[in-house]
Formats: sequence, structure tokens, C-alpha cells
Amino acid sequence: MPDATDPAPMNGRRKFRREGEERRRQDLIEATLDSVAEYGLQGASLRTIALRAGVTAGLIRHYFPGKEELLQEAYTALVDRMTEQAKAALVMDDASPRQRLAAFITANLNAPIIDARVFSLWATFIGRASADPALARAHREGYLGFRNEVEAVVADVLAAEQHKPDATQLRHHAIAINAIIDGLWIEGCLAGEMFSPGELAAIGIKAVESELGLAPLEQFLEK
Repeated sequence: MPDATDPAPMNGRRKFRREGEERRRQDLIEATLDSVAEYGLQGASLRTIALRAGVTAGLIRHYFPGKEELLQEAYTALVDRMTEQAKAALVMDDASPRQRLAAFITANLNAPIIDARVFSLWATFIGRASADPALARAHREGYLGFRNEVEAVVADVLAAEQHKPDATQLRHHAIAINAIIDGLWIEGCLAGEMFSPGELAAIGIKAVESELGLAPLEQFLEK
């Protein structure tokens, strides 16, 4: 019988257990990313991941049916983290839509999103996506999620500029801007030492302004 003096003892225990399980899932995902970064997809076995996480391989199967599902979750977490880091730059008090757009581009083209390890992980997963439907689906969902964020920011900018693009035009802008950011991101990850601080972001902002037909606003460029 529950203790009458305890307002919700069973609910409290269940909540604690769920939080613990979610934390364990996240630990396993982080161990998977670390293992893939060090050993590649083939070398990142369940045993290797379990050792890094400090658990047994059997416990992993309590949270994930198998290695493929764990890899899919790890890739999704990697992409979602990058998107959330970029979105954080949009939280600016009293900022204009163009300032928010510039901040969003700048965030995508600086650390921690520009990072050699992040790129290596991304490229490793992408290299397998063509032969792995689950990874291909995760990649598609991540791409569309990020593109939707771009489209929302662009819609705000164009509305402030008294432009009224239709849905097709917004989609085309988002695709083009995503490609601009991706290209510069790859350059920064692979050869960041070749660029001066803020250079990639400045180029990205200028290219996006041109794509949207906006007059340059130099004060929004990173110094």
C-alpha cells in the first residue's frame, strides 16, 4: 500500500526512472559518436560502444534493437544538435529580421558548428546513407528540418522588406541558401586555417543577401 503521507510516491519513482533512462540513451548516443569518430562505422561495434559508455552490450539492446538503430539515432542527434546551435543565434532581443538572418548564417559558419570532428562524423554517416535506408531517411529529415528553419527566417526578412514571395519562391530561396551555407561550412571544416576570422560568415551573408535581392548591410558582417 502506498504511504498516505506521500503525495504521489509511485509517480515520483516512475518519473525518476524515465529521466534515468533518457540520460542513459543520451550517454549511449554520445559513446556511439565517439566510437565512430575513432574507429569508423565498421569498427564502432556494440562492444566498443558499450565499453566506452561503461555498460554491457546487452544493456544497449534494452534501449536500441541493434547497431543500425543506434547509428541512426546518433546521426539524428548530430544533425539536430547543429540545427539547434544555429537556431540559438536567432534569439536576439530587439533585432531586426535581417540581423537575425545574419546571426543565423554567422552561427553556421563558426565554431562549434564548423569543426573538423563534426565534419568527419557527418561525412562518415553520409558515406553510408546511400546503402542504408534508415540513415538516408534520417539525413532527409535532418535536411528538411534545417531547410524549414531557413525558410522561416527568410520569410520574416522578406516580409520586413515588403516583399511577398509565394511558397515556391520561398522554397527555392531556402534551397539556395542551404547550399551556400553547406558549401562554406565544408570549406571551413576542411581548411579553416586558410580563412581569417569572420571571413566565411561575411561571404555567406553577402551571398545570401544577393540571393534574396537585398542591398548589402555591411554593419551586419562579422568584424
